Amino acid sequence: MADYYELLGVQRNASVDEIKKAYRVKARQLHPDANPGDSAAEEQFKQVAQAYEVLSDADSRARYDRFGEAGVSGGGGGGGDFFGGGGGLGDIFENFFGGSPFGSQRGPTGPPRGEDLETTADLTFEEAVFGANISVDVRTALVCEDCSGSGAGSGTQAVTCSQCNGVGQVQRVRQSLLGQMVTMSACPRCGGFGKVVVTPCAPCSGKGRVITEKNYAVDVPAGVDSGSTMRLTGRGAVGERGGGAGDLFVRLRVKPHARYVRDGFDLITEVEISIAQATLGVSLELATLDGDETLVIPAGTQPGREFMLRRRGVPRLQASGRGDLRVIIKVVVPSKLTDDEAQVLRLFAQQRGEEVAPADKSLFSKIKSAFS
Repeated sequence: MADYYELLGVQRNASVDEIKKAYRVKARQLHPDANPGDSAAEEQFKQVAQAYEVLSDADSRARYDRFGEAGVSGGGGGGGDFFGGGGGLGDIFENFFGGSPFGSQRGPTGPPRGEDLETTADLTFEEAVFGANISVDVRTALVCEDCSGSGAGSGTQAVTCSQCNGVGQVQRVRQSLLGQMVTMSACPRCGGFGKVVVTPCAPCSGKGRVITEKNYAVDVPAGVDSGSTMRLTGRGAVGERGGGAGDLFVRLRVKPHARYVRDGFDLITEVEISIAQATLGVSLELATLDGDETLVIPAGTQPGREFMLRRRGVPRLQASGRGDLRVIIKVVVPSKLTDDEAQVLRLFAQQRGEEVAPADKSLFSKIKSAFS
């Protein structure tokens, strides 16, 4: 297999997020549903999935960086040999020479696991903040009801493969410099299933599964955000002829809110007030996601001042507590005034000794045109 980093198209010092992002792009490009009947794309899809499984885990990635594929071929875990794999020296020989000198230590190949699937779900802003139960539709593979997943036609059943005797693997013995070498590979007659379907089931063409639309209910926890991905174990496509199901990855996309934006677990909103309200103070009713709250704005509040409403923000994922609601004040200056309103402001300016434009609009227009 090619280098795992090259398969995903990332540098060797790539972060976990970069590896995850690269995998999603590759998986979408190579997914069997996007490349029907393309065996090469399917094989690449499996290789990319294996590369992501290794590089997304810190321990297995460290073993791979040190020893290459040999360091992770045993499946990780403790209790193995000094290479860090649980398969022992036989797995190292298998990687370098194509087989183990000690014979097979693995069980039957059996039906392959089904593919992982990915879909996108849209949430309202409130659903993302407080959580929700939503439904998603996916095109997936389900167990064929006619044959119950066996792949065999009505009144028949799959028979034990005569070439591998139901093991799903065949061995080949050859001589090498190290002596007799025994290599194991999937049985070519049954494809590693261990059984052969003599009379295929018509609805599923002997595959034991059918492609159809499926609706799943998804419990979205409070506090998720756009880009969050939920993994539903066992909700992916079922494998052929009794193979286990893959996983379903639901990518969440949150619609923007008319008044609020999100900053981490805080919510931010902007409140407009007049010059008089900013100068003299005011008490306002603020519509929050939890209901109406009274916001007291003291006299002399300046534009841009921020008020904090504690624990009115977004619930923290996998933790207790919530963020805060931050209210930013925007003072709105009127662009047009009535004569009475203008007179009041002129008296106010006069009391404070402040210079303002003259009341004579024609004179003011002449002054303005002189500088234009």
